Amino acid sequence: MTRLFMASASAAALIAAAAPAWAQDQAADSQSSGIEDIVVTATRQATNMQDTPLAITAVASETLNERGLKSTADLSQAVPNATFRRVQGAFGPGVSAFIRGIGQADTSLGSEPSVAYYVDDVYYPLLLGSNFDLLDLDHIEVLRGPQGTLFGRNALAGAVNIVSKAPSLTETSAYVQATLGSYNRMDIRAGFNVPLTSNLGLSVSGVSKKRDGYQRMLDFRCDMERKGTPALAGNLPYASAINTTSNNFKADDCTVGRLGGEDVRAVRGSLRWEPVDNVSLTLIGDYTRDRSENPADQLMVVTSPGGNNLQAQANYFGVRYDSRFVTGDPFTTYATYTDPVGAGVAIPAYAAGAAYAGSPATPASTFHNGRSNRGGAAFSPVTRLDNWGVSGKLVVGLTESIDLTAIAGFRKMTEDHSFDIDGSPLVLEHTLLNIGEEYKNFEVRLSGKSDLIDWVAGGFYFEGDGFTHAITYSPQSAFYKIQNIKYDPLSKAVFANVTVKPMEGLGITLGGRYSDDKKSVDFSNVLDTNPVLDLTKGDTAFKIQPAATRFDWKIGVDYRFSQELMVYASAATGARLPGYNARPQQPTQVVSFGSDETLAYELGFKADLWDRKLRLNVAAFYTDYKSRYTGVTGAETNILSGAPQAGTCVLVPFAAGGAGATSCRATPFDPATETRNLANGVGVLSIPRTYYVNTPGKVKGFEVEMEVRPIEGLAINGAIGFAKFDSPDLKIATRANDRLAGLPEWNGTLGIQYRIEAEPLGGSITPRLDWFYTGNIAMSAARNTYNQPAYSLFNGRLSYANDEHQVTVSLGVSNLFDKRYYHNFFVYQDIGFPNVNGQPGAPRQWFVELGKKF
Repeated sequence: MTRLFMASASAAALIAAAAPAWAQDQAADSQSSGIEDIVVTATRQATNMQDTPLAITAVASETLNERGLKSTADLSQAVPNATFRRVQGAFGPGVSAFIRGIGQADTSLGSEPSVAYYVDDVYYPLLLGSNFDLLDLDHIEVLRGPQGTLFGRNALAGAVNIVSKAPSLTETSAYVQATLGSYNRMDIRAGFNVPLTSNLGLSVSGVSKKRDGYQRMLDFRCDMERKGTPALAGNLPYASAINTTSNNFKADDCTVGRLGGEDVRAVRGSLRWEPVDNVSLTLIGDYTRDRSENPADQLMVVTSPGGNNLQAQANYFGVRYDSRFVTGDPFTTYATYTDPVGAGVAIPAYAAGAAYAGSPATPASTFHNGRSNRGGAAFSPVTRLDNWGVSGKLVVGLTESIDLTAIAGFRKMTEDHSFDIDGSPLVLEHTLLNIGEEYKNFEVRLSGKSDLIDWVAGGFYFEGDGFTHAITYSPQSAFYKIQNIKYDPLSKAVFANVTVKPMEGLGITLGGRYSDDKKSVDFSNVLDTNPVLDLTKGDTAFKIQPAATRFDWKIGVDYRFSQELMVYASAATGARLPGYNARPQQPTQVVSFGSDETLAYELGFKADLWDRKLRLNVAAFYTDYKSRYTGVTGAETNILSGAPQAGTCVLVPFAAGGAGATSCRATPFDPATETRNLANGVGVLSIPRTYYVNTPGKVKGFEVEMEVRPIEGLAINGAIGFAKFDSPDLKIATRANDRLAGLPEWNGTLGIQYRIEAEPLGGSITPRLDWFYTGNIAMSAARNTYNQPAYSLFNGRLSYANDEHQVTVSLGVSNLFDKRYYHNFFVYQDIGFPNVNGQPGAPRQWFVELGKKF
């Protein structure tokens, strides 16, 4: 920290010394011709971003449109040290959110987010449904570092503050924008603003986005016949009967569906009323309907033929689960989301060689055992999400310097999605989830400003009612599980933040927040065995109530050397609420785990130089991740199996420690050389289990953001971020990677555009090029075979704007050089499954966009 402080102070001193020469005789008109100010509400008061002493990226709607950023999943392309990504299909229609190496990818209600979302001051508590379309947006703010004081609940790593445009009371306007592009893309955005009276304004906007997926789902039997290798299909049926080969017909395109597409509709309305001076009431309602396809998912490697049930199923169809189901093309898959075994079919035992030459001997399937709901299952690769809400915000100017703000919101989200793990026409494990939550929250704030002090104080209340209904259809684990979870969170908090200005240029900030959070979680977990086993329902042992009360604080100091330069330093805390195991397989796995906590130190400076032609913001940070609960994959004795069974795995102590933590040794029990020991778990049937272990860590890094407009018409923006995560669990000798899975340590962006006046065309032409860099990503703790190498993506855009008629026409290309890369690898091999899947990024796509303002 001393070195960081000295480096920051030295850089600030150099800039402070040079700033007068760069900005000498700066006048108001030169300010207006330079880089524009952005007003943010990160301190719960309106401030200039360059006067706000924290690491914040604020991007105006016009800039987002120039860069082609349309939703929160695109924010990684604008924010250093941030990873926002549409999650893979196993976790549904959500966005994983990480800031400075800390975040959450699991969208279940069991694990709280680490980044707090606020939409027009209303808290959004979920990762599911958080891929907000940036509709009728004014600007978006991404606050890096814990925001436990003012944003509170789950602002462990940072916060995202989405601010929409307020209806105008004086101007009637409208706009429409249409986009056509690759994969039958058709987007339409439109909106209008109407002043209904002198003090009442209405704005309404809507969007429709439709695009086919870039990954084709292929009929396996059809494709094998097309390739001249029908024997590889064994007795597997066609995925679509229309592809059936006959004497005079053979399909030349075996596509039966697509993944990676988009189908979203959304509408938003806002009513603003100012009955008297210093009083403003804004009412907002919105609705989103998402019927998008699951993200693209490719079976990359089959590491073994799987367990007995999968091998028995493969024998039944005269095939083997192996590389024949690996297409070798990231944009094709043989996944079917169906079970090819008929309902009620019992798969018998097979002797060696009975199914086909060289086929293994397999016992009778314990999954496909003749029960009516085993076999014949069909799931949909399409998401169904409905998300709507209403909110109101009242602002009353009590005096010239004191405001009262009251916010109320209600929102309801329901969705269902499924996932095919095996990526083949067989079924290894399929999941179907229906998740929902409705909630209401209220916040009241008093705030004031004066020459000596700026302050804000308030209270927060949140109450929710959520549920999870899930089906796990798993021949691999030999069960059909039906899960119901009721989830009722309650949160209360009071907070205050004060900035004292004892002398010109100096600010001292003190903040605190006391919060009281509770959850009531009620499990019903049914295994469809014979007889049916209801593992949890009605037993108080399976009603858990995670709770936490805590005090978060912030202390900071900032000093403005001149109008052009400010330096700041701060220390702040943040927390994520306790969670619970959302996927228990037996009573012993119904557990909760504690809160995550961070304490972060930050040093930085913000500078507007060269007559506001250069903006440079730099921050260095060190985060003490004091409490960090991680899920450790292990196993435990199957207490529902009755008599002990040999042949699955042996339990041994887990090296990372933790109460009762274990790891399943992938070695069968051999009665000839080993002795069954039930007390030590030797020679019993085991099932997977996640153990929650507190593994504190440290994160250090820096961010640099730059914007420069050296000459009229030319604009260059760039950012780079580095975050190094260190924790004892990353240094275990058995780990292949010493980094967090799924996150790069480096990311960066660079964009350049130049506006060329084209008088003969009655407007201007603006070419733009953007570069996005993502560093090397480790995808598995146990192996580095599937690490994603560092990669660069380029987007290009050429726009024509006619100012007189307010018409714009743009031609754009994303992934300009058609780079092949993966968002994620799901290494199922790490949890005992025989496969590895990857989620490929989109190939090159073009689009044409036409816009008109009225």
